[in-house]
Amino acid sequence: MRKFNRGRPALLCELCFVITATCCVSAPSANAQSMDTASQVTPGYSEQAAYGIQALQRWYRPSSGLYQKPADWWNSANAITVLVDYSRATHTTKYLGAVAHTFSHANEAYNTTNFINDSNDDEGWWALAWIDAYDLTKTHRYLAMAETIFADMTTQWDTATCGGGVWWSKNLKTSAYKNAITNELFLEIAASLANRETDRDRKAQYGAWARKEWQWFSAAGMINADNLINDGLNASNPASCTNNNGTTWTYNQGVILGGLVELSKTDQNPALLERARTIANATIAHLVTANGVLREPDGKGPDLPQFKGIFLRNLVRLNNAGPRAEYQAFARTNADSIGRNDQGSNHQFGEHWEGPFDSGDATRQTSALDALIAAEEMGGH
Repeated sequence: MRKFNRGRPALLCELCFVITATCCVSAPSANAQSMDTASQVTPGYSEQAAYGIQALQRWYRPSSGLYQKPADWWNSANAITVLVDYSRATHTTKYLGAVAHTFSHANEAYNTTNFINDSNDDEGWWALAWIDAYDLTKTHRYLAMAETIFADMTTQWDTATCGGGVWWSKNLKTSAYKNAITNELFLEIAASLANRETDRDRKAQYGAWARKEWQWFSAAGMINADNLINDGLNASNPASCTNNNGTTWTYNQGVILGGLVELSKTDQNPALLERARTIANATIAHLVTANGVLREPDGKGPDLPQFKGIFLRNLVRLNNAGPRAEYQAFARTNADSIGRNDQGSNHQFGEHWEGPFDSGDATRQTSALDALIAAEEMGGH
């Protein structure tokens, strides 16, 4: 893996990040551009990701610490996670100033406190982002924020409907829904905190929440006969909730992998990893194009481009727990397709990884970067 130069330009870049979103974005050198276009040279995943991160940061707004629309609140949390994962994979601190800046400014810009709002899944993405930032930097305030967010999420656990689980939204008058993604996030956060907490009592409490969530989730019916996870539960009859046969979005197949990896550490239970592999294998078998490139089931909306990268990000977590050649090959297949078929001008990436490039925005960019970083972390080239 290439280690970035920590000389004067990098230091100046970090200092100026809070002033302008573009001050850290330098044009590729003539030599780098010639390498991009030379048919005999293919840039490695870390190099492609480096250019892609520079492009992503053009959508960063230091005034808010968030990313320009159509990226939204939860999408910005995923972008921060990408900055952290890229920093880890390439051994750079260049973008950690942006991470800290977002931590300090995003709440005020979004008119919220402690990254808490009416959407419990939004909160979950921010909690995971700050846990990831803590793992890399060991900055305790990041972990403390994740704990604060999780404490709020626990108030949304309810047993009267479907026997348990966390509501998708706090506004039950308009959004009384128990869905997969919110509860997967709850599982991963609880187990992650259990694995990082040093106080014995609090560690036990987080572990208990994680086990309670998985016990409920695994029996709730959202995992279908193909070992894929549908969107949520049909709760029209609270006494007999059933799988709503909603879309098997790729991010639902992804976050559960991270949750089960963390819970397997908490409980020292390898059977949980096997369950995660069953879901990952089903995703790779069913949610791909004829060329083996991850695809989203039919659907539209500004959030959809974010989903695929989340699966690749969590496949890395599963592979780290027990490397599998097929996962490494899958990551390379997707990263290679993005580089060949889904790249527009100025190192922008589109929604469809098999191509053609449609348009660029922070959400599309973040998702594709997840895939490039995954390929780098699982072996690279």
